[in-house]
Amino acid sequence: MSQPGLPVRADREPSSPPRLAMLGGTFDPVHLGHLRSAVELREALVLDHVHLVPAAMPPLRGEPRVSPSERLALLRLGIGDTPGLVADPRELERDGPSYSADTLASLRHELGSEARLVMALGHDAFLRLADWHEPERLFELAHVVVIDRPDHQAALPDSLVELLAGREVEEGEALMARPAGRLLRLRLPSRMAISATEVRQRLATGRSVRYLLPEAVEDNILSRGLYRHR
Repeated sequence: MSQPGLPVRADREPSSPPRLAMLGGTFDPVHLGHLRSAVELREALVLDHVHLVPAAMPPLRGEPRVSPSERLALLRLGIGDTPGLVADPRELERDGPSYSADTLASLRHELGSEARLVMALGHDAFLRLADWHEPERLFELAHVVVIDRPDHQAALPDSLVELLAGREVEEGEALMARPAGRLLRLRLPSRMAISATEVRQRLATGRSVRYLLPEAVEDNILSRGLYRHR
């Protein structure tokens, strides 16, 4: 049965276990590529919700340019009333580095053992997955879905090949046949290769970011002078 507050989508059986994905990142700032990927991920895997989870202290990345509270506020602005998307602040409310295994454990505790839980990530992050904190635990708690990008083609490191051995499936329903433990590479329809680094560079130098960010996010950033060189 689904959990209270997690309505089952109309295109699924009401008695089926909840389906939820975690899409983490710095969201520095959130852009249309993030949000469109979340919408298409929800559609492709018939998910109840996609939780977009901003990292407070990303262990493998540099410190974000703006504060956690500002990034969360921009994420909420960007999501607006989009059905099924949730701005999830749980990593900002924890002390210490933002380990995905801890976030998945928190979600798994809330959802129960039979829920289908997915950790979605981009191909660049996927290539470093074997170097993450407790990578085997990630698969104990959730499935991993790699969102391919059109500009990412690279051989997998040997350590990642070993981690993934026997886990990969070819389609979403095979993934959802069990609560966790599998890998799916997913090519989304829009494949929007928007770079947050490029967005920050444009903002820093006063160049246009129109059609890269949600309008409400762009207006807020420009009105407050966020990401400008000081």
